[in-house]
Amino acid sequence: MRFLVLYGTTEGQTRKIADFVTTKLKDRGDIVAMIDAADVPWDMRPQDYDAAILAGSLHAGVYQTPLIHFARKHHEALNNMPTAFLSVSLSAGRKDAEDLRGMTACADRFQKDSGWKPSEVHHVAGAFRFAEYDFFKHWMMKVIAWERGMKTAGVVELELTDWDALRHIVGSFHERAAAAPKHAA
Repeated sequence: MRFLVLYGTTEGQTRKIADFVTTKLKDRGDIVAMIDAADVPWDMRPQDYDAAILAGSLHAGVYQTPLIHFARKHHEALNNMPTAFLSVSLSAGRKDAEDLRGMTACADRFQKDSGWKPSEVHHVAGAFRFAEYDFFKHWMMKVIAWERGMKTAGVVELELTDWDALRHIVGSFHERAAAAPKHAA
């Protein structure tokens, strides 16, 4: 199968997640194009792929602008193929009902604003990248981690991504995409 893995990232964890997804699909023998939403070629045609996985990270309730623009521009093609959306956030690392409602509302707003209706949406935990934050963001993120009971003294990076769960998501999506009727390119 031919897969498009398109991602938007701010601090790099979503790129790392997209790379993991790409590797897992290639391990299954698929042809995969992994593209940063900020670097989409002008002649990009999602319909040239059998399925697509888009990933974006939430920051202050919104995803990366290039990812939003891509989904809006190509929503018709995306809606005619198996697609998955990986919504990456720190809140996904918690099992709190309020956090889940907030993440779901953000993903729903993204879908409404773009017109893209992914076949499935998964919330994937991101990472704290303390070394990359400016003073204010560093302080705020330390407070968030502290509120969640996480120890951050001397920590440069705190990864929350559940790689085994993500491996399962990729495998399950691959099976559903392979079983789906093929679209006309």
